[in-house]
Amino acid sequence: MFSPEELSALYLSAKVALWATVICLPFAVALAWTLARHEFRLKFLVEACLQLPMVLPPVVLGYLLLVLFGNKGWIGQYLNAMGIELAFNWKGAVLASMIVAFPLMVQPIRLSFQLINRQLEHVAGSLGASPFRVFCSISLPLALPGMLIGSILCFSRSLGEFGATITFVGNIPGETRTIPIAIYSFLQQPDGEEFAIRLVILSLCLAFSALIANYFILQKYQRKLGG
Repeated sequence: MFSPEELSALYLSAKVALWATVICLPFAVALAWTLARHEFRLKFLVEACLQLPMVLPPVVLGYLLLVLFGNKGWIGQYLNAMGIELAFNWKGAVLASMIVAFPLMVQPIRLSFQLINRQLEHVAGSLGASPFRVFCSISLPLALPGMLIGSILCFSRSLGEFGATITFVGNIPGETRTIPIAIYSFLQQPDGEEFAIRLVILSLCLAFSALIANYFILQKYQRKLGG
C-alpha cells in the first residue's frame, strides 16, 4: 500500500498531466494543421520555437517561466492582480508541463495530417462542404490516431516533468510535489530510499504502459493504411 504522501504525489501528477494534455490538445491540433498544410516565410522560426523546449535545459525553462509568470514577473504581475497565481502553485506545474510536452504532442498530429489523402478533402469541398466542415468531418477524424498518440506522449511526459516544475513552482507537499519531485525529496531524507524505489517502479510501469499503448495504436493505424 502507498503512504498518504505517495498517494498525494500520484494524484497531483495525474491531475497536472491530465490538465496539461487537455489544454494542449486544441492548440496542438491547430498548430499541427497549420504546419502540415501551409508554407509561409517564417515557418522555420515557428518550428525552431516549437522544438526549443526539447533542447533547452529544463532549469532554464523553469527560470524563464519564473521571470515571465512569477508573482512579480512580466506577465505574472498582471495575472496576480486578477487573482491568478501560477508560481508555487499546481497550476504553474500544469503550465510547465504543457511547455515541455507540447512538441511531443504536435509532431504525431502533424504527421497524421500530412498522411491524409487530400483528394478526400477536395471531393468534400467540391460537393459544397465549407472548409470548416471539411476539417471537422474529414481531416480531424482521419488525424485521430495522431491525436491519440500525441495525447499519450504529452500525458506521459507531463507525469515525468521535474526540472522546469521544481524551478518554477518549488517543492510544496500536497501542492506541487509530483511523483518526480517526491522521488527527489525521499532520496534526500534518511530511510527514504524505500519510498523512492516504490515511486520509481510506479513511474516505470506508467511509462511502459504508455509506450505499449502507443505501439498498439501505431500498429492498428499501419494496418489500416496497408488495407
